[in-house]
Amino acid sequence: MFTAINPKIPMRNRAITRDFYVNKLGFRELGNVEFAAYLMVEKDKIEIHFFEFKELDPTENYGQVYIRTDEIDGLYQNMLDKQLSIHPAGHLQIKPWGQKEFSMLDPDNNLLTFGQRL
Repeated sequence: MFTAINPKIPMRNRAITRDFYVNKLGFRELGNVEFAAYLMVEKDKIEIHFFEFKELDPTENYGQVYIRTDEIDGLYQNMLDKQLSIHPAGHLQIKPWGQKEFSMLDPDNNLLTFGQRL
């Protein structure tokens, strides 16, 4: 039986990635903090893993994670209040597939889309 799925996406610099997810998005770090080539973070019921890829060209990175929430309006406002950068094409909007969504890029151009079912 499957119990969870944890996306694994690339990072160039563990310290920068950790700072973004922990200090800006409010995740907490999991696992061995001494292992420089891997990072795991969690918040509420989700977990994201990162593997080191120093040669990553962010302009060619197509990593994406879709994160469901039940408080999309509050989350969006919180990100705006913290002056976090929302993707230029990803401001809060209702999509034809029945989701209310917004998106942002992490420091390595991994696209984070936050969505709530209508």
